[in-house]
Amino acid sequence: MNEQYPSMLLKRAVGEMSKLPGIGQRTALRLVLSLLRQKPEVALALADSLTRLATEVHYCRECHNISDNDICDICANPARDRSLLCVVENIRGVMSIESTGMYKGLYHVLGGVISPMDGIGPGQLEMDSLVERVGRGEVKEVIIALNPTMEGDTTAFYIQRRLSNTPVLLTTLARGVNVGDDIEYTDEVTLGRSLTARIELKK
Repeated sequence: MNEQYPSMLLKRAVGEMSKLPGIGQRTALRLVLSLLRQKPEVALALADSLTRLATEVHYCRECHNISDNDICDICANPARDRSLLCVVENIRGVMSIESTGMYKGLYHVLGGVISPMDGIGPGQLEMDSLVERVGRGEVKEVIIALNPTMEGDTTAFYIQRRLSNTPVLLTTLARGVNVGDDIEYTDEVTLGRSLTARIELKK
């Protein structure tokens, strides 16, 4: 796309917007022009929310979920079952499982999965902190809720090895989640059933 921009400010805004995943130049231009047609307060509110997101957001020091505080609301909730720990790839995994309303334990966000092709190894993930949490002795069951892909299965196998000398029960989601599907795109009923019918992993 070789657009002739009438304004360098417009060109810069479109360039920044198009850096977002799934947004090309044309979509970025449409979004920016839409913002320009709104009252200035709309664009300013968006800019302020993004600035605060970039500068003020925290990651929970326990589970590594996005939080407004050092400890997220889930970890701070005394009503959650602290003997259950659900391991997910990213924040969207937490959001998807929470939407089922069927899980009352805690989470551990890895921050990705092992992917040698992308140069991501266990050292780039929150593996050591997972082992440390389990080592405290409060966790009785670790639910591995990763996407059923080659990378997800590799990561699950690595977690099994790291926790093989601990007494925790290792389970994974039932395969109501289809192979190759992302958890975030799975409907709440299927995901909820997969949680309920989780499968024990042999160490």
